[in-house]
Formats: sequence, structure tokens, C-alpha cells
Amino acid sequence: MFEEKLQKIVDRFEFLEKELQGHLDRSKLEEYSKEYSELKDVREVISQFFSILEEIEDTTLLLKDKDYVSLAEKELLALKSKKEAIEQNLRLLLIPKDINDERSVIIEIRAGTGGDEASLFASDLFNMYERFAEKNSCKIELIEETTTDLGGLKEVIFHLKGEKIFSKLKFESGVHRVQRVPSTESSGRIHTSAATVAVLPEAKAIDIEILPNEIRIDTMRSSGAGGQHVNTTDSAVRITHLPTGIVVTSSEKSQHQNRARAMEVLRTRLYDLHLKNQSNSIASQRKSQIGSGDRSERIRTYNFPQGRVTDHRINLTLYKLEDVLNGDLEEIINGLISAERLEAMTAFEIDDEK
Repeated sequence: MFEEKLQKIVDRFEFLEKELQGHLDRSKLEEYSKEYSELKDVREVISQFFSILEEIEDTTLLLKDKDYVSLAEKELLALKSKKEAIEQNLRLLLIPKDINDERSVIIEIRAGTGGDEASLFASDLFNMYERFAEKNSCKIELIEETTTDLGGLKEVIFHLKGEKIFSKLKFESGVHRVQRVPSTESSGRIHTSAATVAVLPEAKAIDIEILPNEIRIDTMRSSGAGGQHVNTTDSAVRITHLPTGIVVTSSEKSQHQNRARAMEVLRTRLYDLHLKNQSNSIASQRKSQIGSGDRSERIRTYNFPQGRVTDHRINLTLYKLEDVLNGDLEEIINGLISAERLEAMTAFEIDDEK
């Protein structure tokens, strides 16, 4: 029952309150303080909910008195409406939070089908996230890029640092498709190309332990199509994780910096692998499909002739292609967040009925 779940939360909150008044070691103090803080707002709304239930019960008794029937009926309508609003708010608050939402991200963009046009589109996506970062006061650190002679990107990996940035960009993982007339197309025929985006929650050293004997580190000379990111010294670093075969590289100017950034990427990929294995091992667990990060799924189409962007997961079409490519992703992100919450609430209600 829903009320039983709420009472358990109240009991837990009161237990934490009592424990925090006693003498705790540092680790327990930090753990309990964090949990207490997270439950405080929920506890207040639960109090409002139980208070409304009592008012409804008391007002229902008045229906037995002829002199108060009309007044009681009106009062009950208002109370039940208020109860529904509080219950809706509670269900939102009780949706399990993604433990990675607070993290910064590492984003990997790779050109897919479409040749040079796909590489140019990958560059457009990188520019889109750069502008999104500027609008949201985030910092971008380039880790690795492979360019083409036409100025496109075969691959780019970068670190995007910002508050709760994974909660916003986790929905970007998947296949992005573009429909437009390439500049090299003389007949004006529309081409369809694609690029894949992977948004990985940044992993900390505490999340993943990498032992020295599990990796091989090689230094090499940077290579590419030219430009400011290419140098002539053997500063590029390639790290191979022997147990999984994962290989990461970083090709900026400082070998020390490259090693640190390559380790960041390796740790993040291993953490991502850990999360996927953890998810797959719990087959019966309900999981929202909206932010699943399936990088084989076609998630969005950018149609230049019609100036529109369509997100296929929530059937959202916006005729503001230029704004979106300039980093204005808020409307799409908010739509995806709402859809994810709706799915999570539906799952919560199904569990509540059991």
C-alpha cells in the first residue's frame, strides 16, 4: 500500500533524526546526514498528506449529521482535490534518482554512415554541444579528435564539466541522423547521413580501481589532418586495458596531461561497462527506456530542407533547427525528462498495486 510505503519513510526519517543527536563516527555521520537531508523535504510533504487523510476522515463523519451534509460534501471535494495534488507531488519525489545525475560527462561523437557528409555532421554536433556548454556555464576539455580534409570530424572525445550535466545530456546517447543537400551535391539531391553520440557519466577513482598490471601505456607521435591540436613530439598517449581490451588515446600537447585524460576516459568507459552489466543482470527490474543510452537506437533527425528537428522517442518535432544547432536544447531535454518521469511514475504505481 502507498500509505505503508510512506510510513516506512517516516520511520526511517525519525530513526536518522534520533541517531544524529547521538555520537556517531565520521563515516556514519556523513552517511546519515546525507540521507536525512534527502528525506527532509519528502517528510514534510508526507506530513501534509497524512494530515489531509485525517481531515477527510473527520469530515466524512459529518455526513451523518443532516445539518452539515451539504457543507461536508463541499469540503470533501476540496480536500480530495488537495489530496490528489499532494499525492502526485509525492510520487514525483519518490521516483528513484539516477545516482549519476550529479556528475560531469565525457562525450564521444563518431561519424557513421554517409562518408564526408557524416563527418561534417559530427562536427556540427560537436559545435552544438560546445554552444550548449557556453549557455550553461560548462567547461569543455578536448581529449581526442580525428579530423578530415574537409573540416569534418571522424571522431571527437571531450570532457564536459558542469553541475548536474549528466541529468541533462544523458538522453543524447544514440544515433543522430541528418537530412540535407551536401555542398558537393550538384543535382540538389538530399542525402541522409548519421553520427553516433555516447554520453558517459564521469567516473571517479573511487568508482573504478585500475591496477598498474592491468594496463599498457604507449607514447606516440600525434597524427591528424593538421591544425592547432597536432604537434611534432611523441606526446600522444595510448592506454590499453588488458582485461577488457579497451583502448583509449589522448593527443594534446602535454604527455602528462594526455596520460591523465586518457585514464579519465578509460575509467569512465569501465564505469559505463559496469553500469550496463549491473543493469543487464537484473532482468526483472523495470527501467525507463527514455534515457537508456542505447547507442544503436536512432533517436533524432535533423532535417535541413524543412528546418525541423524530430526526437523519435517522444515524437517531438520542433521547427527551430538553427536554434537547436546553436545549443538551444532545453525544450528537447525538458520533454525527455518529463517522459522519463511519467514512465517512472507508472512503474511506481504498478509496484504500489502489488
